[in-house]
Amino acid sequence: MTDTLLIVEDNEQNFYMMRFLLEKNGFSIIGAENGRKGIEMALQHRPKGILLDIQLPEMDGYEVAEELKTHEDLDHVPIIAVTSYAMVGDRERVLAAGATGYIEKPIDPDTFVAQVTAYLRNGREDGKS
Repeated sequence: MTDTLLIVEDNEQNFYMMRFLLEKNGFSIIGAENGRKGIEMALQHRPKGILLDIQLPEMDGYEVAEELKTHEDLDHVPIIAVTSYAMVGDRERVLAAGATGYIEKPIDPDTFVAQVTAYLRNGREDGKS
């Protein structure tokens, strides 16, 4: 059985690119276009990892990460922020909200899958277990 990842992303082109790259590398992908739906999908499907945009309708990614971490059966699931927020302090803020890792947009198709896989395997921002 393949590992299922949840992508919470409201931009169709970004979602398509991430899905394409991850499916090409053996992952099964489910998606949500807003934060509330992302939480529902995570609770329903229990994915191996969650790729989370920060700028989302209804609930931003910070709120989603915080909410996901309150669910005991999801607290071990890596949350990888995939975001264009690249200002000083943004990485720290999203990690403090509960994200495991941080990948800047635009994603690099040559390294994206390796970055995601490292976070799934190691479960920490520094890539070490």
